[in-house]
Amino acid sequence: MDILLNVLENKKITEKITISGSKSESNRLLILQNLFPEITIENLSDSDDSVHMQHALTTKDALIDIGHAGTAMRFLTSYFAVQSDREVVLTGSERMQNRPIEILVNALKDLGADISYEDKIGYPPIRIKGKKITKATVEINGNVSSQYISSLLLIASKLENGLEIELVGKITSIPYINMTLSLLTQLGISNTFKGNTITVHPKKEITKQTIVVESDWSSASYFYGIMASAEIGATIQLSAYKEESLQGDSCLAEIYQHFGVQTTFGTNYITLKKERSTLKETLEIDLKNAPDIAQTIAVSCFSEGIACNLTGLHTLKIKETDRLEALREELTNLGAVIKVTDKSLHLEQATTIHKNIAIKTYNDHRMAMAFAPLALKVPIQILNAEVVTKSYQKFWEDMQQLGINITTI
Repeated sequence: MDILLNVLENKKITEKITISGSKSESNRLLILQNLFPEITIENLSDSDDSVHMQHALTTKDALIDIGHAGTAMRFLTSYFAVQSDREVVLTGSERMQNRPIEILVNALKDLGADISYEDKIGYPPIRIKGKKITKATVEINGNVSSQYISSLLLIASKLENGLEIELVGKITSIPYINMTLSLLTQLGISNTFKGNTITVHPKKEITKQTIVVESDWSSASYFYGIMASAEIGATIQLSAYKEESLQGDSCLAEIYQHFGVQTTFGTNYITLKKERSTLKETLEIDLKNAPDIAQTIAVSCFSEGIACNLTGLHTLKIKETDRLEALREELTNLGAVIKVTDKSLHLEQATTIHKNIAIKTYNDHRMAMAFAPLALKVPIQILNAEVVTKSYQKFWEDMQQLGINITTI
């Protein structure tokens, strides 16, 4: 489905939006719930990724296809490695079969797991023969995707001797590691993170409890993008959010002050209000702890005529698409002067935005959603718009609620 977005009337936005639970928290908790049935989860994400995760955890099939769900691929690799009564083949979409998994597989094999490649070495599909693991120490590079590390942490307490992970070198995406550890702590699973060493102690069972998933901050980023271009005085209330968040993307509240967007925390909600932006200089941000919001920020800067240098983006090349190259291509088509490296993006101040440009989404949900706020400036086309369901089922409905007109083309 391809769509055309534009704003028919320049109304002042005053809306309330409820956003589904965090995909990152939900997928971690779904693994933990299957290891500890005492857990009840509320406000679970309705994303495609979480649907794939739930199916994979309940099916008895030997072949499990998780589509584009990268989180599911990483977390399930460790989960099935310790299911001693199962043998499965984990596979996914064509893109998933070209996203590396070798670093995680090697770490699990070092622990004694039985995992082999069905086709190309280092990539899915992979065959996993579950077994009991007793080794309790492993090394893994600290600058890899935090999902590899979290995958190991999620099963750690169910290993007979727990697990000590030594992170080698510089550590990136620490907020996502801390998210996993915080969830373990909530469940009463003892853990420590000192220096480059993470230790998780074994736990046979936990106290029966209910965990309410906070709404997804990555999904909130698109509303920050909307507010960056909205009229002064516009407001959006988003539910359900906490001031003390486990999610690294909550740094949005601070970053978007540069665009004149102020965030006020209420009880389980936030209110965004557009005030006058005072930013004159180039925006310089290191996003190593929150790379998933890079696309939204880059589009906001282009839309508002702000130059930016975004760094810490090395993990974006192995996402649903090479997000740095995708941003360079699509922003250039819109009239931007932009340069990317393998870990950074550099955008010059823009003076014009080309109209009616068709944005390719590369099977990447974040490409579709990050460019949607440009509709407040110019008519814009989004190709393969249904890709947003990977993380945000109601995205286009919520955009219409804000006054963006959507026409199928």
